[in-house]
Amino acid sequence: MSSPIRVLVTDKISTSGLGALLDDDRFQVIVEHDPASDAFQAALPTVHGLVVRSATKVRGELLAAATSLKVVGRAGVGVDNIDIAACTERGIAVINAPAGNTVSAAELTMALILSVVRKVAAADRSMREGKWARSSFQGTELRGKTLGLVGGGRIGSEVARRCRAFGMDVLLYDPFLSEEKVRQIGAEPAGFDEIVSKADVVSLHVPLNDDTRDLFDLDRLRGMKKGAVLVNVARGGVVNEAALAQVLEEGHLAGAALDVYETEPLAEDSVLRSAPNLVLTPHLGASTEEAQEKVSEEIAASVAAALADGDLSPALNAPGVGGDTLRKLNPVLDLGDRLGVIAAGLAPGAVKSVAVRYAGELREGMSLLPRHVLVGILRPAIGLEVNVVNAGVLAEGRGIETSLTQVAAVGRYQEHVQLHLETDAGPLRVRGAILGPGHPRIVEIDDFKVSVEPEGILILLRNRDVPGVIGKVGSLLGANSINIAGYFQARSEEGGHALAALRVDDHPPAEVMQSLRDLPEIDSAHVVDLG
Repeated sequence: MSSPIRVLVTDKISTSGLGALLDDDRFQVIVEHDPASDAFQAALPTVHGLVVRSATKVRGELLAAATSLKVVGRAGVGVDNIDIAACTERGIAVINAPAGNTVSAAELTMALILSVVRKVAAADRSMREGKWARSSFQGTELRGKTLGLVGGGRIGSEVARRCRAFGMDVLLYDPFLSEEKVRQIGAEPAGFDEIVSKADVVSLHVPLNDDTRDLFDLDRLRGMKKGAVLVNVARGGVVNEAALAQVLEEGHLAGAALDVYETEPLAEDSVLRSAPNLVLTPHLGASTEEAQEKVSEEIAASVAAALADGDLSPALNAPGVGGDTLRKLNPVLDLGDRLGVIAAGLAPGAVKSVAVRYAGELREGMSLLPRHVLVGILRPAIGLEVNVVNAGVLAEGRGIETSLTQVAAVGRYQEHVQLHLETDAGPLRVRGAILGPGHPRIVEIDDFKVSVEPEGILILLRNRDVPGVIGKVGSLLGANSINIAGYFQARSEEGGHALAALRVDDHPPAEVMQSLRDLPEIDSAHVVDLG
């Protein structure tokens, strides 16, 4: 009889949800919550799997001691307590449980919306102070109002369903969802500015990244419909806290509710604590018995499948190819990732399909290439959670079809990757080539022949080929202290359309990009970060 697969459960996790491990004779489950205990230290070098929540820090010393460890399972979404890079170095797969808290987070969103529009928290405080101030707490109905969702993932979709049951109209902004997918959710597609200006209730369901940090700053908050409500159960930092407090003091918004904060725990002297018409909860999105049960079930099943069957499909960091094969693939995979980032920046609409074509000698492991392309395409919208393992699942959930074709190398480039994107606003074609070791290039964008290194920060412009364009662009960027490190321009024909790629030293602010778009000669302007 083979030795059992040993799994150490280190945090307080619902044991009733660990059935996939406890009820399988192949596993020996050790429950020990104290990392300083002799039992914990004795078990650590012998275990193949680790199941944790947020208390256990899976880093340096622990990883060095866990010499047999193959899988770390996080019973929850966030993996801030896990050194993923160190795990990857050691060949340890990291798995989380992203779906278990979906309903709980959606229901908390509804609780917060209702608490604000019916002034429940304020009325409760008043009653406890011995008052009976009915006239002070007149609220509004949700029926007939408009919900504006920013982000249409798992939680946003559940919120849409519940708000429709309340008789609300639902508008949804998610640049990575097609109109068809938005309507399947039960919402109407809308532009971001439309949601900000029209929605009676705005609910945020986006990751925190460079594009979403301070997404709701002072100007955007003041641009919301007067008397609207803002709710954020997504990530702290998406809403500028000082700006929100100011807008609430001004009375522009009827109220707001937050479950997440820029810094947690929330500082005692935070301006939010004294802001009017604001409901605050201490990051309770997953704090239900059911959510904890479900994340336990989800992570137990995933850890069991990974350890016993080698199924690493939900892993955050484990490619399906390694060794010499992966080393040979890496330049092509890296090029695919960067082409994906460029395609995401240039895509004229929500992506419906991605056809990947590879020309070259490599064959083994090429199934990884579309995944790397998807990582580049999806990461700007989803954040760092997307990786080569889960990219396919995330793309499928957004209705994005993918394909890979290997073709013979002909013409000038003996090894190249070409992406054909179909979006709901038209097609896009991007091609990159490997000119030699360490020399990738972007060589084609639609019908424009280019030669641009896919690195750093690029501004991509489509413009009319008329005199003075380069000067205007350079002057505008120079006036805003944006240094141009390189400028490449290609044109279809004299006096026709042109495409320019500018490498710049710093990420241009949104207002600078808008100023570029406002130039009469510029048809479109996009920035992509290939750092």
